[in-house]
Amino acid sequence: MVRNEDTVPMRRPEPDPDSPEARGGAAAVLPAGPPVTGRAPLDRRRILGAAIEFIDRNGLSALTMRRLGASLGVEAMALYRYVPGREQLLDGVVETVIDELYGDPDVHVRAAGGWQDFLQRLAHGVRRIALAHPEVFPLVATRPPAAPWVRPPLRSLRWVESLLTALIDSGFSADAAVAAYRAYSSFLLGHLLLEVSQKGVQISPEDAPEGVPDTGTDLSQYPLVVELEDLLSQDESAAEFEEALENLLGRLEAVRREGRVPGE
Repeated sequence: MVRNEDTVPMRRPEPDPDSPEARGGAAAVLPAGPPVTGRAPLDRRRILGAAIEFIDRNGLSALTMRRLGASLGVEAMALYRYVPGREQLLDGVVETVIDELYGDPDVHVRAAGGWQDFLQRLAHGVRRIALAHPEVFPLVATRPPAAPWVRPPLRSLRWVESLLTALIDSGFSADAAVAAYRAYSSFLLGHLLLEVSQKGVQISPEDAPEGVPDTGTDLSQYPLVVELEDLLSQDESAAEFEEALENLLGRLEAVRREGRVPGE
């Protein structure tokens, strides 16, 4: 007879701390709500919330103005009063999703706890967005920014400004701050695109090419982003790749010497 007392019960794995399940829910965006009625008028925020929910459920390629209108119980023409077309709708989707960072209690706008704490919190906030909206994240990664020298996935000029300010206020030179911003952006983009692709999300830039500026944005509100345009515009992709690879190999060498599993 098998003795059950010697059996070790299987432990359920803990949920990913950045996952919607571990955070008590999925998106922080405004829910789309029921179809439009006299008591629930259509507006831009409601349309963008519905678009995000539609993409989360059906994927970006399925989104059309007609289908979005149907999900809200209106004709597609009713949407054009608030969003002129699909391109403006996608811009609004990216802005709305990135703005979830402002509602994340664990993400700080200023580096009150130091620059490393600031970057760690921001990185986890972006990862939480990617995990909550894996079908939307490739759009965040490929949508043209307001300033063409700004990198994904931090398409928000406000967050890039906050990041550069945190680094420079912490003693980084302009060159060092831009180098850190580039390395940080590359890490986030590469890791999170790979992560969402492993969830079955198709990674394909169907939108306009990167570098197309949004001429309707007033860049005077973001002085550091403007001041450092030349540095931010330089293409250091090859050097960054080599540096990231060397850093990775160095970490793996430490893992080999210490005989431990990464993350333990």
